[in-house]
Amino acid sequence: MALRDNPFGEVRLPLLLSAAAALLVAIVAAAALLLTDRRETFQSEAYGVTRRVGDQVAAPVNTVVAAPVRWGGSVVDYVQGYFFAVSENRRLKAELKEAQQWKVAAVALRDTNDRYKALLGLKTDPPIPMVAARAVADSRGPFANTRLINAGEERGVSVGNPVMSENGLVGRVIGVTTGAARVLLLTDVASRTPVMIDRTNARAILTGDGGPNPKMDYLRGNNPVAEGDQILTSGDGGVLPRGLPVGRAVKGLDGRWRVVLASDAAPVDFVRVLLFQDFRQLVDAKQLDKLPVPPPSEPVAQTVGVVGSTPAPAASPPAGKPVDLKPAIGTPPPAAAATPKPAAAKPAAATSAKPPASGTATTAAKPAAPKAAAPKPPAPKPSVARPAADPAAEIPH
Repeated sequence: MALRDNPFGEVRLPLLLSAAAALLVAIVAAAALLLTDRRETFQSEAYGVTRRVGDQVAAPVNTVVAAPVRWGGSVVDYVQGYFFAVSENRRLKAELKEAQQWKVAAVALRDTNDRYKALLGLKTDPPIPMVAARAVADSRGPFANTRLINAGEERGVSVGNPVMSENGLVGRVIGVTTGAARVLLLTDVASRTPVMIDRTNARAILTGDGGPNPKMDYLRGNNPVAEGDQILTSGDGGVLPRGLPVGRAVKGLDGRWRVVLASDAAPVDFVRVLLFQDFRQLVDAKQLDKLPVPPPSEPVAQTVGVVGSTPAPAASPPAGKPVDLKPAIGTPPPAAAATPKPAAAKPAAATSAKPPASGTATTAAKPAAPKAAAPKPPAPKPSVARPAADPAAEIPH
């Protein structure tokens, strides 16, 4: 076929011109890139005309050239996602199942951590030393209800110590050995706990009967308890400290007042044992020893008449005034213990004394009144009048 018969003969010249123009443009662009990317340009920090023109031309060109690449990548990702959706779904389901298992473990750990924090934050006023333990065995029956904890004598636990959970009182220790202790719960039929109603301060005995809600016995007073009252330990008898939370009062189906235990709000597996013996350990003995001791009070001297004792000497009467030997009307006769004995050195005066008149007695030997008001014994009435000494001999001159 001749050249003029070639169908591309008419477009050969335009194609050659287009190729030459493209080559020229490429050469110019390459030269511009080489000139603009010289190291000397960066070192001198100059931004000349050549570099500005090269950047202005390269920016839209790069954008246009990069667009098909981006579109092609998006198409490839879409096609891959469409054809591999089944395998991706299976992988995601496996990851979701594993994540759910970790979620259950995380919730359990969070609950345990919260209970640990509650147990560590358990405080009493005044503070009582405590020991943390875990319940390892549960003994249940129609009447018996006890727990075995993993703390014993080696940690200071002894019989009678109260046991608490993070919510309230659980029971008390009834047996202890090395590494373990037996706890009698409040619901056991043998449990007796002195409690009080917080609102009215009324006392009662919390008695277990094997059921979940122990009953309150020996309530006294007019309406001492109401529905929902807070029940606390009273501390009566020194068995338990005062103020430990026990639960709240409810009316049972049998018409008796019962207690919904606060410890039932969560499983009783982590507990704290209060190392409480009696109220003496709540007192700071060193601080009491520093207090000043008050001085002993002086005893008050009391004068008590004793038979055979020597009476106190009488005061001398004023000169020139006669002594009235007769007692005033209505004055009781003095006690027999206060009657002075006749002087042993003057027997003559005792034999020559005249019997006094009926109802008279010597007043010169009257004892002094005591300082403190002491009850006076009743004066016995003499059955036989005793001879009195000569008044003139007893009155001092």
